[in-house]
This record gives sequence, C-alpha cells and structure tokens, in this order.
Amino acid sequence: MTKAAWCLLATLSLTIAMGAAQKSHAQGTGHEAPGRAAAPPRTSEATSLPADVTTRMALELPGRTLRFSATAGSIRIKNDRQEPQADVAYVAYQLDGDDRRNRPVLFVFNGGPGSASGWLHAGALGPWRVPLNGDAGVPSASPEPLANADTWLDFTDLVFIDPPGTGYSRIVAAGDDARRRFWSVNGDIDVLAETIRRWLDQHDRITSPKYLLGESYGGFRGPRLARALQADQGVGVRGMVLVSPLLDIHVEGGFLNPFAWVDRLPSMVATSRAMRRPVTRADLADAEDYAASDYLTDLVRGERDTTAVARISETVAALTGLDRALVGRYHGRIDTDVFLHELNRAQGRISSIYDATVTVGDPDPHRNMSAYPDPITEGLSAPVTGAMMAIYSGKLNWRPDGVYHLLNKSVFPQWDWGRSIGRPQSLEALQQTLSVDPRTRVLIAHGLFDLRTPYFTTVRLLNAMSDAGTANRVRLEVYAGGHMFYINDASRAAFREAAHGLFKD
Repeated sequence: MTKAAWCLLATLSLTIAMGAAQKSHAQGTGHEAPGRAAAPPRTSEATSLPADVTTRMALELPGRTLRFSATAGSIRIKNDRQEPQADVAYVAYQLDGDDRRNRPVLFVFNGGPGSASGWLHAGALGPWRVPLNGDAGVPSASPEPLANADTWLDFTDLVFIDPPGTGYSRIVAAGDDARRRFWSVNGDIDVLAETIRRWLDQHDRITSPKYLLGESYGGFRGPRLARALQADQGVGVRGMVLVSPLLDIHVEGGFLNPFAWVDRLPSMVATSRAMRRPVTRADLADAEDYAASDYLTDLVRGERDTTAVARISETVAALTGLDRALVGRYHGRIDTDVFLHELNRAQGRISSIYDATVTVGDPDPHRNMSAYPDPITEGLSAPVTGAMMAIYSGKLNWRPDGVYHLLNKSVFPQWDWGRSIGRPQSLEALQQTLSVDPRTRVLIAHGLFDLRTPYFTTVRLLNAMSDAGTANRVRLEVYAGGHMFYINDASRAAFREAAHGLFKD
C-alpha cells in the first residue's frame, strides 16, 4: 500500500501510555479558574475507563472571558443482548449562561479511518490550541496548549468524539465480532449515531440545534451520519461542516481513472505558483478551466493519440513548472508521488502530500522515487498528541490507564468498505439530507495545496449534483494551506468566520 493510500487523515500513530492515578480536583492552569471537579459514579464496575469528570473553567481571551463546563467521559455501547461492546470517549465543552435547550451543539470527529479527534480539538476548535504554523514538520516543537482565541465555543458548544479504537475509546467485547462491526463503513456510522443521540439524552440537549463537523474521512462520514441520525435515532441535523472531505471513495481507485489527474492538477498548479507569490483560488481559474475541458478530453483520447499526448505534456509542464522532458516522459499524467519528488528536486527537498508547499530535505535523494517520513503527519503528530495529553491530564483531570491513539494504525487495513459493486460514496446521503430538510446548511472547506483530498474533486462532484433547491445551501471555501489548512493562522481565522455564519443561518 502506498503512502498516499494509507489514510485519508493527516495523522501519525503516536501512542502514549498514561497510567497516573486520577486526582480528586481539577487543576487550574494558565488563565483557567481553579477547577471544581465532579465525578459522579455513573458507570458500573465493568467500565474500563474512569467515571466522567466535569470541571468548571474560565478562559481569558482577547476582548472576552469564556466561562464553561468541561466534561471528559465515555458512553458505553451495548449489543442487542445488552452485552458491553465499546466505551466511546468524548470531551464536551458547554458555555455558561445561555439557555442550553436553544444553544447549538457541534459534534466533532476526525477521519482515518482510525484517527482520534485530536487534530481538530487541539489544532483549531477547542478552548486550547497547540501552535503549529511556525513549527510545521518539527516533532520536538512545544506541545503546550495555549488559550485559543479562535475557539468556536463563543457560538456553539463542542463535543469531540473518538470512535472505538481511537483516542481512549476502547472495544471491550471479547472476540472479533465487535471489531468487525465498528471498523466498517456502516457499523462506524451506527455507533457514532448512537453515541450522539445518547449524549443528547444524558445532557438534556435533545432540543438544541445540532451540527456535525468531520475532517477527511470524517467528512465522508458527515452526510451518512446526518441521514442515520434523522432516520434511525430521531435526531435532526441543522448543519454540517465538512473539512477536506473525500465524498466519493471511488476516486481513490479505478484503472487509469482520468479524474485522478484532473482533480490533482489545480492543486499542483497552486503549489507551484505559491513558491513565487501568495495564491488564492481566483488565481487558478486557468488551471481549473483547462483541467475540466481540454485536459480531460485529451486524457480520454488515450496515450496512443500522440498529438493529444504532446498537447497535454506541453500545457501541464507550463502550468506546473515541471521540466517539459519529465512531463513528456509521463505523457502529461503526473502522479502525486512524481510531483512531490520532482517539484523541488533541484534543491534536494521533497514535499508533503498533505500540503505540498511544506518540504523537508530528501532523505534519499539518489532515488527517483522513495518512501519518506511525511513532513506534516510525522512532523506535527508529536505536538498534537502531547497537547492532548496535557489537556486530558492538566485541564480535564481525566486519566485513563492505557494507550492514547492519535492514529490507530490497526484500523485502516482492517476496515470493511462493504460488499457492493461500487466503492462507497456520501453524495447520495448529502443530497437526501438537503432534500428532506430545507433548513439544513452545509459548509465544505478545503486547502489549496492538499494533494491527499484535492479541492477540485469536491468542485467537480458538487457541479454534478442535482440542484433541487439545494445549491444555495452548500457553501464551498478554499483556503491557503493543505489538508489541515487551519494550522495557518489566517486560514483558521477565516474558516472560523465562515463557520460562524453557518450557525447564524
């Protein structure tokens, strides 16, 4: 399996054993008010995770003070025979003062499959954030979480969920049946839907406006989860935020699928131009127009049409800045690995698939193609994991025994993608969700330089969807940055502003 196919989310498996005994009071650090922890004996003796802990906090931010309750805990999932199957860990932040029955609540999850929600929790949305922009690709960067002025807690409560096998969430059932169930497209949706509905019940939030946010494979989950909540759990979803989603898994496969080259080309052009000047999506109109017209036409003509090969080789070389002879050797069909190796080969550097503008020294420069540690995932996973450890232990006072999985590398190779002829997609679920509920709004956000889930894939798929009164309710934003564009300070602030508008609708 290639690096590009390994996982849809930018994470690295970094597991940390945390076996400290749980303290009786939350620790107030930084600008927090002294914690007043309450740990009701909610769960039975069979629970493998500690009881829920709720801590009252105050967070000083520029121009405002947020007072809120923070709860770290878990929800036990059982089968039809009421046998324990999994403990799903979550962290919830609920702002003081507002009528919680009418205040929005956002359920947040990452992707993988196999990833915990730590990237969004400690990288963008939560009350604390680990600074990543200046230290991209530096595992030894400080993991200390700092007060996050860009937190979304101002306008929505936040519930971060880790699916079974990720974070501290655990499969507790013996045997392989539970694992097979949870590590599958449909079983994964079922357990997330049940977790969300039960959290709403337990916290008296069933009347609150409800929103979903998923990143990468989490973005694939979003529309399917909204449909499952509507149809199976009796829970309506007001809106969705899909971050760097891959809505149709089919684009990941297929023999010589021309759309694979079409979708990547605008992000390759964006990366090349960003080496010389700042780039916005508006600067890529020529690349998008060419990708969706003459490029696609000549790709379909095939490699036996030498005039078509000559045309696309010339144009792709001019757009990407790659050597004309190199592009000609590949007949204008530049795969991701070729681009990442060749764009800065003269400087002895190699790019990240998650943000092709981020480069490191090529550890094996004498090979045309080679495996290498990705400068984003392997550079930033240590700070993100360290930040989550600090949040759990120092701020939330929740200390499970065992291992925290930012990415559980066992999950992806065992994932059950289903038995249908085609690979799964979420476009049908997205269309159905919008059709059945005229109040639902969707924000989709991508990074310009992401070659893991290129933004132009979503552009193409949205253009192919039937309008049916839904077009004005789906908003697409493309920001400077990569798969996790929110590590860029300006992009994170702009993303927050766009999301705030979604919650106002």
